[in-house]
Amino acid sequence: MNTSRKQITMAECSAVLRPRAAACSISSHRLRFSLVVMLILGIPSAHSQLDKMYVEVTDLNLLVEETRLLKLVQIGQYNTSLEVISNIQHPDIVQLVPPSIEIPGSNEPNKTVVISYDICAYGKSPGHSEVTFNVTPPGFVNLDTVYLRITVMHSNEINIISYIMGWIYFAAWSVSFYPQIYINFKRKSVVGLNFDFLALNIMGFTMYSLFNCGLYFSKEIQNEYFSRHPRGLNPVQLNDVFFSLHAAFATLITITQCFLYEREEQRVSTVGRGILGAFSAVVIVTGSIAVVGKIEWLDWLYYCSYVKLAITLIKYVPQAYMNYKRKSTVGWSIGNIFLDFVGGFLSILQMVLNAYNYNDWVSFFGDATKFGLGLFSLVFDIFFILQHYVFYRNADKKYNLDVKV
Repeated sequence: MNTSRKQITMAECSAVLRPRAAACSISSHRLRFSLVVMLILGIPSAHSQLDKMYVEVTDLNLLVEETRLLKLVQIGQYNTSLEVISNIQHPDIVQLVPPSIEIPGSNEPNKTVVISYDICAYGKSPGHSEVTFNVTPPGFVNLDTVYLRITVMHSNEINIISYIMGWIYFAAWSVSFYPQIYINFKRKSVVGLNFDFLALNIMGFTMYSLFNCGLYFSKEIQNEYFSRHPRGLNPVQLNDVFFSLHAAFATLITITQCFLYEREEQRVSTVGRGILGAFSAVVIVTGSIAVVGKIEWLDWLYYCSYVKLAITLIKYVPQAYMNYKRKSTVGWSIGNIFLDFVGGFLSILQMVLNAYNYNDWVSFFGDATKFGLGLFSLVFDIFFILQHYVFYRNADKKYNLDVKV
């Protein structure tokens, strides 16, 4: 039975580890047979070749006042006694029992034996805390593999709701492109859809796709990232890659419709071309610097992401201004706005729930970029809804249009 997943009380945890001297005894060490048995149990062989010690889990989620039993695994024995001491980033969030472990030396060291030591992690209050370890005397253990990331939360139910919300707003944002495609198809016209908005959108999602694909698929760029954040996680997941590529694809379909359907005299404005040219120059110049090795490719991807953030801030302005000049939202899909509003609202709500669940309001208010962009998009969505249903609600009669998507 894998006891690392078993929830136990603090009293039971103390019973498991009592007396403290037993931390050095065979009963608490639990010899794990040989290297062959280790492979059968599914422990990666890389540990036997590269790492002399590791914690069996690196990411642990706990509820407040919950205790989990986990294991510190040692591969091989030394003829020198070692002391492993835990360093908790935030002792008010999590407690480890025992705080240190004595590993006795052996007169006949066995390089392949696998020995585990029981440690209890106790959640004291909500939050995130990293746990690192020091080993004395130094020089025996590769400490890069000996660490823990512990998250303590108020409620597992809130965590599940937050997870579900994430998928809902992912779906809403993914589907939000199609009402505009549908209304263009039904009308056989793109009159009323601002071309600056489309041009900025395709560049933004192209930059976003480059960032996501680079960090997700390129081992070289991943190595650059982890060299800067050795205990971090890859910030890009598969759903991020899918969303960005799908968004770029859907925008390309809409742009293709602009060449096929009626568009009158609409085109990308001079200002829009100037903005796109400036963004393109940033990408080309920084890319050239990366080619000659003056900056890493990861830095170039960050520049691409900054372009995407800037585009997100300004891309709705041309469409809102065009609606104002025409005194109409005809040709601009309100369905797109509703789905975008749902996605943005749930995204911010998820941030609020996570901040409460992990007592992490510092990160919530500290991540001004994400929160600001989400709030900015919601403000524009509300403005578009007002334009459609309040300011220019009779415009469909003026334009004799009965397609409302």
